[in-house]
Amino acid sequence: MAIWRDVAGAGSAPSTSSTVVTIGTFDGVHRGHQTLLARAREVADAAGEQVVAVTFDPHPIAVFAPERAPRLLTDLERRVELLHAGGADEVRVLAFDRTMATWAPDEFAQRVLVDDLRASHVVVGQNFTYGSKAAGDVACLSDFGSGHGFATEALELAGGSEEYSSTLVRRLVESGDVAGAAEVLGRPAEVNGVVVQGEQRGRELGYPTANVPVADGLATPADGVYAAWVIDLDGAGERWPAAVSVGDNPTFEGVSRRVESYVIDRTGLDLYGHRIRVELVARLRGMEAYPSLAALVEQMDADVGRARTVLA
Repeated sequence: MAIWRDVAGAGSAPSTSSTVVTIGTFDGVHRGHQTLLARAREVADAAGEQVVAVTFDPHPIAVFAPERAPRLLTDLERRVELLHAGGADEVRVLAFDRTMATWAPDEFAQRVLVDDLRASHVVVGQNFTYGSKAAGDVACLSDFGSGHGFATEALELAGGSEEYSSTLVRRLVESGDVAGAAEVLGRPAEVNGVVVQGEQRGRELGYPTANVPVADGLATPADGVYAAWVIDLDGAGERWPAAVSVGDNPTFEGVSRRVESYVIDRTGLDLYGHRIRVELVARLRGMEAYPSLAALVEQMDADVGRARTVLA
């Protein structure tokens, strides 16, 4: 897995004499992004070239208006992993800052696409913009490329009744519609993190959970209970059915917001310190406070039963 974090690359250009490039923020690497990657892969395979996906970190909005920066669907490591899975041979992560933001469209294209990547073909969405104040568009890129040795291909935006976008996925996830988010992502919505020790109340109630704190800056689903799959990323990749609570557990006071996963029908499972992925399949209910522990346990029994049925 190659990751280049600046415009100078990692000390060497891609191994082929020229490349097929696709560019975007690629937050979530949803089905629209996957369409770009698939087309780039098709063109590269026909020409015997490599696919390079160019992305940015941090998100450009975070540089200009931090208060408006979106909560991201994945961290950078996961984004790079998904770009490779979608067909990229190399991933160029450009460290976006105010200096890069001043580059005119032609400067960006010259420095990144021509000088650095030796692009022969560039695949973007039809709404692609680039350069200072987003002054460059597809027509601008095509004109520049015709004089600098690369072809530009703009694909129509994929989607159903609403175009696929990171904004759409974010809205669905944050409203709890994880099934709808999965339709746009082409895979389950997910939460990733390291399991930490909690108050162990679940263990006392007969439902021990693997707890992952809600990460700052990342989109997380609405509070509630979900049917999900838990994957142990630090183990052998085991995948288990689970009932998952997202929220601050209103029955108890002073609990920070987190994702608590009860792995169904597994006892003695120790995941402390492990990185896990929680793949959310369906929202079962919203978050509620219960008048007694007995009422809470009764509801947990019902939640686990529903989760088992959904995942079966």
